[in-house]
Amino acid sequence: MPGLGEFELIRRFFDRAAPPAPGVALGIGDDCALLDAGGPELLAVSTDMLVAERHFFADVDPAALGHKALAVNLSDLAAIGARPLGCTLALALPEADAAWLDAFSSGLLALAGAHGCPLIGGDTTRGPLNLCVTVLGTVSAADALRRDRAREGDDLWVSGAIGAAAWALRARLDAGRWPAPGGPGPDGVGPEALAAARARLERPQPRVALGLALRGVARAAIDLSDGLAGDLGHLIERSSAACGVSLGATIEADALPVDAALAALPRPRGVALALGGGDDYELLFAADPARREAIASIGARIGLTLTRIGRIDASPGLRLVDADGRVTRPDARSFDHFA
Repeated sequence: MPGLGEFELIRRFFDRAAPPAPGVALGIGDDCALLDAGGPELLAVSTDMLVAERHFFADVDPAALGHKALAVNLSDLAAIGARPLGCTLALALPEADAAWLDAFSSGLLALAGAHGCPLIGGDTTRGPLNLCVTVLGTVSAADALRRDRAREGDDLWVSGAIGAAAWALRARLDAGRWPAPGGPGPDGVGPEALAAARARLERPQPRVALGLALRGVARAAIDLSDGLAGDLGHLIERSSAACGVSLGATIEADALPVDAALAALPRPRGVALALGGGDDYELLFAADPARREAIASIGARIGLTLTRIGRIDASPGLRLVDADGRVTRPDARSFDHFA
């Protein structure tokens, strides 16, 4: 159907208004679904698919691909504050290449072991290269960092640094290949910075420890897969519907933690990549200003930079404010597979 975007497709055909199903505490529209299995905690479930030449280049290091296939799913668990339980893998392969499979499985299983998320089953078939991972975790109803819990006056925070993965992707698409190892990258970016940006794209680090630490501290969270501005828009949309107020957000341009790998780029371009790029898989979260000290302590304890970048307010839309007080309205659309 021409003109039908990814999010409209989901809303129109799959997220239809209906009475809540028994046992479903949270359905379509968040980083994870939450199911009540009768225990003290809810079961968190999320699925992500990676398709060759859509989500990754066919010549990617298979170990890095195995890592990313699980990392993007663990990031969803992190965003809702869930502790990993296990994962399944559905894998379509054009051929059963033993060397490729050895490297791929090593990358996936190493990350699974690091986060206590064992591979517990799945499916394999012949076909175009396609990976689909489902992760399972647990979180209590009270601790879940749902997208719909941000409120007016909340601080907005982001973990780590952002923008480098989007720049690396654009550099590869523009050149058609990666520069030779040790060679300079485009835009005056040196070889070490290029390698760091490429690693951010190919081996994102899921912030599981942060998600667990934020339980009872932050109100709402989302992982940054499609760009900060667009993902923040999803959080605002869900929270606005939940509280009955048309919320918005103000972001301080100078506060955005643009990745150091992009230091050679003009600051405005780095800010644009941080806002509109994707594949960061950092956490964006909202918290009461009274929790600033607690959040700073969490960052110090787990060794991760946490940056306060703005606030939730009652003026709809997204505003970007520079050091001189000038206000612009950045494009808040997320990446859309059908756009």
